[in-house]
Amino acid sequence: MGEERFAAGWRVDERCVNCDVARQLAPGLIGEVDGRSVVLRQPRDRTEVRQLNAAAHACPSRSIRPPSGRLAAELDPFPLALDDTVYLCGHNSTHTAGANSYLLRRPGGTVMMVDTPRWSASLATRFEELGPVTDVLLTHRDHAAHGRRYADRFGARLWVHEGDLDAAPDADRVLRGTDPAQIAEGVVAFPLPGHTRGSVLFLADERYCFSGDSFYWSRGTADIEVADSVTWYSIGELAASLARAADRLRFEWLLPGHGDRRHLPADAMAQRLRQLAARTGELRPRPIDFSAMRW
Repeated sequence: MGEERFAAGWRVDERCVNCDVARQLAPGLIGEVDGRSVVLRQPRDRTEVRQLNAAAHACPSRSIRPPSGRLAAELDPFPLALDDTVYLCGHNSTHTAGANSYLLRRPGGTVMMVDTPRWSASLATRFEELGPVTDVLLTHRDHAAHGRRYADRFGARLWVHEGDLDAAPDADRVLRGTDPAQIAEGVVAFPLPGHTRGSVLFLADERYCFSGDSFYWSRGTADIEVADSVTWYSIGELAASLARAADRLRFEWLLPGHGDRRHLPADAMAQRLRQLAARTGELRPRPIDFSAMRW
């Protein structure tokens, strides 16, 4: 059975929606060709097999197929530790445009969920093994689909900004305005209208920035970027938000909903964020165009 894991035959089927999730988890093994993900080559060792299994279990359309044709539950790596505090949930949902979601462990042993994976009671049980989940933090409307179900399952508070309240009208906590708000010890919400009217990023311990869809790490430019071709509300508002927040945000980990994650020294992140704010200020509105996105 062990040798079978290395057999050729990993593929991406026709359901691929080109969300980039698999390419983040299996770089060099899965790439983009003609607007969809493809397997660039077969795995050569156990590490690469693990990467492909992570990609397959995260893929929202279940398009990444192993040689056997069936995913092996025992090879599901999620929640996947990024360090000793933050975990990637995996199991991305088609109802959140395939967005990444995260679990944030707190010093007292509790956990916060930032955005949500696909809904599954068994996944909820697995996540609770890290500790009691006290809060589900929604960065914006696009990622709200499963928030209430997870919050109810955990007995947790559901958070959203008033600008996107219609996407989660039964939220337990509503953020308002544009001023930062401390929502727990070491956790601050920074309203950042732009991608949507109610976009928020969450900053934890001055180390972790959960940026939603406001900005992300681009493999193509090797820098922090905004997704201006899919800015639903206002690129001008996003530029103003970044200008307002750039000197107040300090973090080492950039953890977006879409696009790559990145860990850099805080000073390097701060410099790149200030430069992003300046570049975004020069952008002008453009039509929504998913095909223009380059991760």
